[in-house]
Amino acid sequence: MLSYPAIDPVAVSFGPVRLHWYGVMYIAAFLVAWLLGRCRAARPGSGWSSDQVDDLVTWAMLGVVLGARFGYVLLYDRETYLADPLEIFRVWNGGMSFHGGLAGVLIIALGWSLVHKKRFLDVTDFIAPLVPPGLLFGRLGNFINGELWGKVTTVEWGMVFPGAGDLARHPTQLYEAGLEGLVLFVILWFYSRRHRPLGAVSGLFAVLYALFRMTVEFFRVPDPQLGYLLYGWVTMGQLLCLPLLLVGLLLLARASHEKNDPSRNKVVLDDGSVVWIKRR
Repeated sequence: MLSYPAIDPVAVSFGPVRLHWYGVMYIAAFLVAWLLGRCRAARPGSGWSSDQVDDLVTWAMLGVVLGARFGYVLLYDRETYLADPLEIFRVWNGGMSFHGGLAGVLIIALGWSLVHKKRFLDVTDFIAPLVPPGLLFGRLGNFINGELWGKVTTVEWGMVFPGAGDLARHPTQLYEAGLEGLVLFVILWFYSRRHRPLGAVSGLFAVLYALFRMTVEFFRVPDPQLGYLLYGWVTMGQLLCLPLLLVGLLLLARASHEKNDPSRNKVVLDDGSVVWIKRR
């Protein structure tokens, strides 16, 4: 059994102003996403400029924060926030939903693509590899807060979390940080280094995230206000991942068909983007 490193959730205090580690993790997530986006845009033939990256990441930050917060409120804990609406603004206490944040980013991506006249899936393919580091930082924030722990276990790396009793539990926050953050990032970053059919990178992100999240949910204690939703083992997180998994599979199937269709030619445009043109 490992000792849980009790870390003060407040990173820095300036008189009455306190900066929590949870907030620091979000700042780090956006900074890394911006830097990675700049790196992707700098690749020859990327079709993206640094100014476009700056603009998109700025708007995406807003979509993530609003979507993640309101997604959690609506999907996970409406009663608490109805009883104390001001709790919505206390983001340092945790309570952010990935699926809500994803919805917020997709809405921003759709609006941004229309304004800048880029295809929606081109935008999502570009930003998909930028997301996993944010998931890594977010799960580390959960770990520091001592929340979202796992089920009781006898594995050597089990930890006793404050407020979770005296028995060791799976550190599922670290499982998710490793899978949804590090592993997913490495796969997507190298996969996206070559031109891929439209939607392929987005589809791979959706499929892998859904599989990783659904797997870790088997080891994680469900949110106490919800519990298991079906059959005594299905969680809200798993249910929300099912449509994500389906969409990802459809995008990969579409991309595979486009790539292997002998009646289509791959054409690289002047801006570096790839289109597949049907031969007549």
